[in-house]
Amino acid sequence: MATNSSSKNVIYAALGGNLLVAVTKFIAALITGSSSMISEAVHSLVDTGNETLLLYGYSRASLRPDAHHPLGYGRELYFWSFIVALLLFALGAGVSFYEGILHVAAPTRIENASVNYIVLSCSFLFEGVSWWIALKSFRASKGSMPYLEAITMSKNPPSFMVLLEDTAALIGIVIAAAGIWAADHFGIPAIDGGASILIGTVLAVTAALLARESKGLLIGERASEAINSSVLSLAESQPGVEGANGVITVHLSPDQIVATLSLEFADDLRTPQIEECVTELERRIREKHPQIVSLFVKPQTRRMFEALQKQRYMSGL
Repeated sequence: MATNSSSKNVIYAALGGNLLVAVTKFIAALITGSSSMISEAVHSLVDTGNETLLLYGYSRASLRPDAHHPLGYGRELYFWSFIVALLLFALGAGVSFYEGILHVAAPTRIENASVNYIVLSCSFLFEGVSWWIALKSFRASKGSMPYLEAITMSKNPPSFMVLLEDTAALIGIVIAAAGIWAADHFGIPAIDGGASILIGTVLAVTAALLARESKGLLIGERASEAINSSVLSLAESQPGVEGANGVITVHLSPDQIVATLSLEFADDLRTPQIEECVTELERRIREKHPQIVSLFVKPQTRRMFEALQKQRYMSGL
């Protein structure tokens, strides 16, 4: 999937674009009094804050391990990604619903509708550039996988968060423009409020998807099948190892993985020889998979491993 550096570049591009768009939309909303324009302005402002939080998450995740956090701070990126999803739902969708309901209940006529069209056109252009950058980056990282599968398999939430947020923003701009035109053309201001509610629905659905993916990573997701198979293959080929029973991997961040191996060693090996075997195996694994930052090896017979696995699954753990 996308590297941290490419994901950061996408976030920086989106941050600059959303900040300019948010200011422009707020000015237009004050001039015209459009409910859907206010929703769009709040959405862009929330996106700007979200991108700032994602960059902060990257910064925190890069901190080195210490005595209080021996495995490092990698999961901070997943935490802040989850917070971003909550903010998009609470602020972006929440304000849109509120403004929409308010303007449906007490509709006010839109003034200077042409100002909204100009602002929305410029916003669509700015958001479109950011969306295209995010799309190219994600397309390059996903390979041949379908987009939805790539999102669910990704261990790097910011790589698809910006893409989904920009997609929601473009859809919202189209809805806002249609709502403003219909409200002005038919003389029914409540339509503009309805458009705001529809924008809130789009944001809520997007936020729910982002929260679902971020939550899974926050509580711990295993590494890809390719990495798990590779680690087992390396272990099985290691001299002194009779068999590799299984491996458990968990992502701490996109490029930080903790792995636990259950191995059966040759019966004639003494303790110093087992230590040398483990040291060499760890070197080979990290050489091929540098993202594995911690490796734990548990000497165990296959019979014992299978018995414990059966007990674990039966107990629901």
